[in-house]
Amino acid sequence: MIGILCSRVRFEEKALFEALRRRGIPFERLNEDELQFPIGGDVPATDVVLDRSIHHGRSLYALSLLNAAGVPTVNSGHVAQICGDKILTSSTLASAGVPIPKTVVAFTREAALEAIEKMGYPVVLKPMVGSWGRLLAKINDRDAAEAVLEHKETLGSYQHGIFYIQEYVHKPERDIRAIVMGEQTIGAIYRSSEHWITNTARSGQASPCPVTPEIHELCQEAANAVGGGFLAIDLLEHEDGLLVNELNYTPEFHGFMSATGIPVPDLIIDYLLHVRKTEAVA
Repeated sequence: MIGILCSRVRFEEKALFEALRRRGIPFERLNEDELQFPIGGDVPATDVVLDRSIHHGRSLYALSLLNAAGVPTVNSGHVAQICGDKILTSSTLASAGVPIPKTVVAFTREAALEAIEKMGYPVVLKPMVGSWGRLLAKINDRDAAEAVLEHKETLGSYQHGIFYIQEYVHKPERDIRAIVMGEQTIGAIYRSSEHWITNTARSGQASPCPVTPEIHELCQEAANAVGGGFLAIDLLEHEDGLLVNELNYTPEFHGFMSATGIPVPDLIIDYLLHVRKTEAVA
């Protein structure tokens, strides 16, 4: 039995359900709004669970509890912990020698402003947890830096008082998103926009990108660094070469499928069956 952890059913989840029914594979939707995990007690009776939650905290704890009970998940709680936190992602990638944009973390407004001045304008300020290009700020001068830092510091959440500062990479009005499943880089797209934020969730346009040996090797290095699995890896075309910007451990793939024609749901199912078989043998 395959479990699908989700609350909201989007295009991706509908496509997965349809593919599972078409292939006659038993599955159960694990509605996170209704799930209960008695600590030390029983967990849902599934052989493998695919995480499709859009809530990082729910993903992290559900996957960790399932893993603790011996249930294999895609992705693991360990991968969710790293990839759901930009600071942990950048630190893990850098420790593994994976090229990333210049990044500084600071814990006070004063230290953050000093780091920004040293890095040089423009810079990008990101929340440590977040997706879909939300709450990003491109800071072009000191006045903007002072205003944004003060605003974040007064928001109340401890996360907004931790400042994740990254160099602004002058990409050619696009970035690259590749999808990895285990040892395969199944495809890649360009996400293009006249706006500096190129996420397809923010009107970025998807088009096919060839998976070159360089892209494949870099994506595999990044995936292996965080623990591997089913991941979307965002790359930036820097003048000195490709950089790994972020990793997403519950990626949407509607735009990716439209641009490439790659049957992502079937490949996900194949990967889940592989994980189930591998874990059963182990």
